[in-house]
Amino acid sequence: MAEMVLGMWSTHGPILNTTPEEWMLRVINDKRIPHWFRGKQYSFEELLELRKDENFAEQFTLEERTRRHAQCQEGVAKLVEIWKDIKPDVAVIMGNDQRELVMPSLQPMFTIYHGDTFWQKPLPEEQSAKLPVGIKESEWAYRPEQDQVWPGMPELANQVIEKGLDAGFDFASSSEWPDMGESHHHIGTPHAFSWIIRRVMQDAAVPILPIITNTFFPPNQPTAKRCFEMGKFVGDCIREWDSNLKVAVIGSGGMSHFIIDENFDQQMLAALKNRDKDFITSVPQNILMQGTSEYRNWIAAAGAVFGTELKGDTIDYIPCYRSEAGTGTAQGFVSWT
Repeated sequence: MAEMVLGMWSTHGPILNTTPEEWMLRVINDKRIPHWFRGKQYSFEELLELRKDENFAEQFTLEERTRRHAQCQEGVAKLVEIWKDIKPDVAVIMGNDQRELVMPSLQPMFTIYHGDTFWQKPLPEEQSAKLPVGIKESEWAYRPEQDQVWPGMPELANQVIEKGLDAGFDFASSSEWPDMGESHHHIGTPHAFSWIIRRVMQDAAVPILPIITNTFFPPNQPTAKRCFEMGKFVGDCIREWDSNLKVAVIGSGGMSHFIIDENFDQQMLAALKNRDKDFITSVPQNILMQGTSEYRNWIAAAGAVFGTELKGDTIDYIPCYRSEAGTGTAQGFVSWT
């Protein structure tokens, strides 16, 4: 039977892939849109007032951004080191889509990719020019300089789809990334998956089963409990898989953003460490909003890994602020071996 040899949780956002100076490019967007924080929605100005006593100004000076940027790169390097040391044969990546492939016209809760291969390539200049400021600068971490074809894992994917029929999981299935057309901002593999391949696997992709969860977009965002159950089901499929391959399960996304909530992040990290299923499965829907919604990928990976003898702890946690309203992205890295 297949053996799960690695559990890994990692953020994947632009702050990991841009300079400390470039972090501030996203403040324009921070000021433009409303934000979810602890179950409620606020304007940027309301957050300035609400969090004025937290003294964020000291946490996003250029000196402090530079220090935290270096800390982030050390965390990524540690993931690379662990990946190379364990040498998994196969990876199951729990990730999400941000209107890269999945459109409002048809938005499944969970999608299993079961193609033989999947691909990524550079974004043409005319499409790259349409990317928001602060996002374009990070594209190198999601896209190779030349066209790449990466191996899928259809054998395991089809097993998950078929067993799901009796287990109450009506997965959507995909065997080929859709062609979104020249007017769209994206082509190829969603960034939640390509970041892991580019930065953790360092472009040496093993066969991968990508599982896309609709973390961001109402009305069919799965609950924390459903994400955990889905992950547990996938973990059971891995353990029942008639194969001698070593499998890694990776949760790609999170942590709290675009408003950083260090208290909640630390609660989640503690829940992972302690295998606290009750906490992880009871996180309310109105907490898992905006970028923080990507915790659903972490929860799904926890569902798969909690039933194993793997164990580990947080590699590092770095809250990366960029405004006095507490906007930014918290970065974190966890590994179980």
